[in-house]
Amino acid sequence: MPRNLEPLDLGIQIPYHFRCPISLELMQDPVTVCTGQTYDRASIESWVSIGNNTTCPVTRAPLSDFTLIPNHTLRRLIQEWCVANRSNGVERIPTPKQPADPTSVRALLSQASATSGTHVSVRSRAAALRRLRGFARDSDKNRVLIAAHNATAVLVIILFSETTSSELVSESLALLVMLPITEPNQLVSISSDPGRVEFLTRLLFDSSIETRVNAAALIEIVSTGTKSEDPKGTFSNYESVFEGVLNLLRNPISSRRALKIGIKALFSLCSAKQTRHLAINAGAPEILIDRLAADFDRCDTERALATVELLCRTPEGCAAFGEHALTVPLLVKTILRVSDRATEYAAGALLAICTEEERWREEAAGAGVVVQLLLMVQSECTERAKKKAQKLLKLLRDSWPDYNNHNNNSFANSDDFACSQVAPF
Repeated sequence: MPRNLEPLDLGIQIPYHFRCPISLELMQDPVTVCTGQTYDRASIESWVSIGNNTTCPVTRAPLSDFTLIPNHTLRRLIQEWCVANRSNGVERIPTPKQPADPTSVRALLSQASATSGTHVSVRSRAAALRRLRGFARDSDKNRVLIAAHNATAVLVIILFSETTSSELVSESLALLVMLPITEPNQLVSISSDPGRVEFLTRLLFDSSIETRVNAAALIEIVSTGTKSEDPKGTFSNYESVFEGVLNLLRNPISSRRALKIGIKALFSLCSAKQTRHLAINAGAPEILIDRLAADFDRCDTERALATVELLCRTPEGCAAFGEHALTVPLLVKTILRVSDRATEYAAGALLAICTEEERWREEAAGAGVVVQLLLMVQSECTERAKKKAQKLLKLLRDSWPDYNNHNNNSFANSDDFACSQVAPF
């Protein structure tokens, strides 16, 4: 809890009228309801959300309307009191950003969707979209409110209109990827339309890095949100989709957001079997391994390793990863070091690669994979991960039946960890 909400620790008394009547804490965003009573916004919204939307908490009078009016005068007085008591450890409350209201959202959407034949200029339409994007950045509540006014349908029309200017394209795309798209038909209307897929593909090579990243974000949303593989298969007609997405990962100055969205989009696209060869042809194996060896965070590492495992389910994928000098040692090193999920994906990829050729089994053994696998099956990692480890141990043992006698004792009790039935890879 912030220090300015702990009066007992401060040794000073917070004025009574600065406290919210519901939480009894210093108000951060005072708002007045229709009864004239003032509350902290978060407290009164919580009061209403649990079903107490018919009465005012203090007066018990009916709430005939739930319009919350910001009490700017009281908020400024609270801020002045905080500044005056800074020496006592009180921190100044920030000036809150005002939430979007339905009337403003409707007006801005109407302005943004105005056709070229009206008096509304492109600049005004873009300004409306920027204002909506500002609201969307402020809070989840604003994003839900904007989406509830059919904004995603409006934005899709603006984005894919043949007469839309580049400014409107970038603004509508940036807002669209911030909103929840819950209607499956909207996703299918994009993924099943070759013209729209081709347009998104072109945006992956736009001069603006923000537009490129947002185009990849929309591709990921569409690909992930379509339940069947057929719509995803539309992307299999465009190898340049993978080239554009991989460019986000290849770029040495990629931002953290570009890396995160790039790997999310790549993973989603590769979840469809018919598109994996395109990712491999576009250079995904080399780029993934190079990035894994450098600068992914934990979540991105897990998703990248999951993508590696998916691509290793094809012979060409195994070959491409196996030929990269860092693949096998990196996967061995990853086991039990990042997370349970990362361990499972790394073991799965190693199993696929080592199944293909003996030289990669030798490389894995030289990198210490046997010890790692034995530790895996005794650890608390997932059962799927243990089964992959057991299968890989058996593969290595069967490849060199005399390994235990002539080299070391690593396989001595590997039968203890072998299982007669393992899940199919």
